[in-house]
Amino acid sequence: MEKNYDAVVVGAGPNGLAAAITLQRAGKSTLLIEGSEEIGGGMRSKALTLPGYVHDVCSAIHPMALASPFFRSLPLSAHGLELIYPDIAAAHPLDKESAAVLFSDYAKTIQHLGQDAAVYRRLTSAVVENWEALAQDTMGPLRFPKNPLRLAAFGLDALQPATWIAKRFSTQRAKALWGGMAAHSIQPLSNFSTAAIGIVLSAVGHRYGWPIPKGGSQSIAAALINYYKSLGGQVQTGFWLKDVRALPKHEVLLLDLTPKQILALTGVEWSVRYRKQLSSYQYGMGVFKVDWALSDPTPFKDAAASRAGTVHLGNTFAEIAENEWRTSKGQHVAQPFVLFSQPSLFDTERSPAGKHTGWAYCHVPHGSTVDMRPAIEKQIERFAPGFKDTILATHTFNTRELEAYNPNYVGGDINGGLMNLAQLYTRPTWKLTPYRTSEKNIYICSSSTPPGGGVHGMCGFHAAKTALSDHFNVSLSL
Repeated sequence: MEKNYDAVVVGAGPNGLAAAITLQRAGKSTLLIEGSEEIGGGMRSKALTLPGYVHDVCSAIHPMALASPFFRSLPLSAHGLELIYPDIAAAHPLDKESAAVLFSDYAKTIQHLGQDAAVYRRLTSAVVENWEALAQDTMGPLRFPKNPLRLAAFGLDALQPATWIAKRFSTQRAKALWGGMAAHSIQPLSNFSTAAIGIVLSAVGHRYGWPIPKGGSQSIAAALINYYKSLGGQVQTGFWLKDVRALPKHEVLLLDLTPKQILALTGVEWSVRYRKQLSSYQYGMGVFKVDWALSDPTPFKDAAASRAGTVHLGNTFAEIAENEWRTSKGQHVAQPFVLFSQPSLFDTERSPAGKHTGWAYCHVPHGSTVDMRPAIEKQIERFAPGFKDTILATHTFNTRELEAYNPNYVGGDINGGLMNLAQLYTRPTWKLTPYRTSEKNIYICSSSTPPGGGVHGMCGFHAAKTALSDHFNVSLSL
């Protein structure tokens, strides 16, 4: 590590990789440092249960991958990434009627929603039709939009609580489908701006699908690192940064870390004001995650759920909203909202012939160590009787174990901080360019910056873009 670099990037998750690639593409010499022995952050796959079963440790389905302007600009397929697209992106089974379904086909979804078709179309059509333009204005820091009228039309709905939007729908199926989408925000659905994630996830599902990376999420990380190395970038794994003075000489430093880890670094003197702002940064609910090796496909009662890449298990909108609110208040609910994925239905590389894998998590209070596996399995069994009989082996992560595995998941928060209205774009500080820190050559490129959580790399791109402009007089755009 004695060589001098234009830039050092700490953390090789999707945003650290994006930052390093952006800098390297601009002709700058970079070193990417990762504490783990493997790169990827949330994009890792391991044999967590039995030999031959490949499980995604964190992220599994990637709705925002191709919705990301940055990822779309990369030749990832040329570097080994193959994506699989289920026809049914997500299904939402109900106790008393057939499942609500998000088909990749927009027209099919509209037809499926029947009397709520017009409401759904009005809510999502502008995003489906204009996502590429909207992404430029929404997937980054606050700035004057390229198309103010288009953004304003989206914002009028997106900034509302999901509970307000739900009142527009008349059927339980449409309300439930909407609730499952909005619950990805990992906060009470009565919070302002929770509609944004529901609208975007639905719309990009029609625009790009909800793809599954063949071979596991590690395949995305592998393609990114292969591309980065092809540009001449250098990597060092197994190095946990504690003191910035241990780094080689560099012009700029980019940190794919959240405020908690940044404040723990030594060798840098943050200003009193900046330290105070980072100290007041809010983290959100955590997740409890389960992986299963299964003898058979999950026996959902509803055929649509048996064909979906992702299944939302929470029954009605009212039930989801109530349980998410209670969880945010520190309660452990008996019937949590469960996000379930069954990648082995579509990717034969995930399990031995004839066998399957299951992946799921539910939201829990921040820092919880309560074992939610029984509640999650009971919720799956509710909609897939006989599921427990297919379980061959199980692996679980509570919030503390997740944070030990990936320190950016503070208290089990996989979004890098609460994504409420106050922290949607002004994260982690109230700055128009929140990637800058109080030290002129240090930047934050993690999901604690806009546009927040998800495998899209846009936080890393914008941080690197800022550093290139500030220090190298290089202007970038996508």
